[in-house]
Amino acid sequence: MEKQQFMQRAIELSIKGSTTGKGGPFGAVVVKDGIIVGEGHNLVISTNDPTAHAEVVAIRDACKNLGTFQLTDCEIYTSCEPCPMCLGAIYWARPARVYYANTREDAANIGFDDAFIYDEIPLPLSERKIEMIPLGREEAQKAFEMWAEKENKTEY
Repeated sequence: MEKQQFMQRAIELSIKGSTTGKGGPFGAVVVKDGIIVGEGHNLVISTNDPTAHAEVVAIRDACKNLGTFQLTDCEIYTSCEPCPMCLGAIYWARPARVYYANTREDAANIGFDDAFIYDEIPLPLSERKIEMIPLGREEAQKAFEMWAEKENKTEY
């Protein structure tokens, strides 16, 4: 398959997601060695899961199908430039590249404006709109210490 065909599949999924009432107009596929290994469309409405964005759904599907938590040597084709959450998931999944169709400005024009999140990220915690309150750090450090000392851990 060609790059345009992979993008066309992502676009088809974006249409499916919105016309079936399962979520917004977003779709994504993960490709490895010229084969689609994961796909998804936005499922936020049908699952009551605000993290069920197309890219996250496709990443989860690909990781399950490939039996791995990293998508090294994969490409992601998404019908829209990823939002900050999806961008974070993409970086954690570590694909080689991302192709996108619509821009975040296009998404904002139809009511999916994530500019407020981009604006919040660089702010000090004390200035964010959602209050961030430190609690229990001393106790929580035990898990980090155990992880740091663990000899047979899988790094990611």
